[in-house]
Amino acid sequence: MKLPLAYYGDPILRKKGAPVIKIDETIHQLVKDMAETMEANDGCGLAAPQVHQSLTLFITCIPQYVDEDTVLPGELRVFINPKIIAYSEAVWPCKEGCLSIPGLRETVVRPFEVTVQATDLDGRDFQDCFKGFDAHVILHENDHINGVLFIDRLPPRRKKELDSYLREIKKKYSRQK
Repeated sequence: MKLPLAYYGDPILRKKGAPVIKIDETIHQLVKDMAETMEANDGCGLAAPQVHQSLTLFITCIPQYVDEDTVLPGELRVFINPKIIAYSEAVWPCKEGCLSIPGLRETVVRPFEVTVQATDLDGRDFQDCFKGFDAHVILHENDHINGVLFIDRLPPRRKKELDSYLREIKKKYSRQK
């Protein structure tokens, strides 16, 4: 089932998520619904707070760009109670967007490489390293479960320039509740 998104201005987006204590049918259904919601909105990542669930859980499905003409579909990955355990010193600027802030894409500088430790949907702990765009998506979604939005990563001057746009988003979507 496609879930309603939380948009900029919704307080849940600024809350730190609670750990997932038990991976039960409710969590399995949430992940299934999140995947449907992400796909319906053409996203490549989605965090639980973005669907009004204050939990430390996010999913990704990042397409693989082989060359200009070839894009392979991504694989759905589930990150439950993730911890970023290492960052590279090298950084990479990349345009980011967010389903919770429609229509806005900005360049965000993040580490080029990141190592994550998490639990998957089967309850198995794993550790994996991600680079480039994959690292950006992981860090973006990890920010969500900590109450941080990608606009918080922008230079203060640029964020100030976006104030009126963000006020409009807040106004538009708060009326739709």
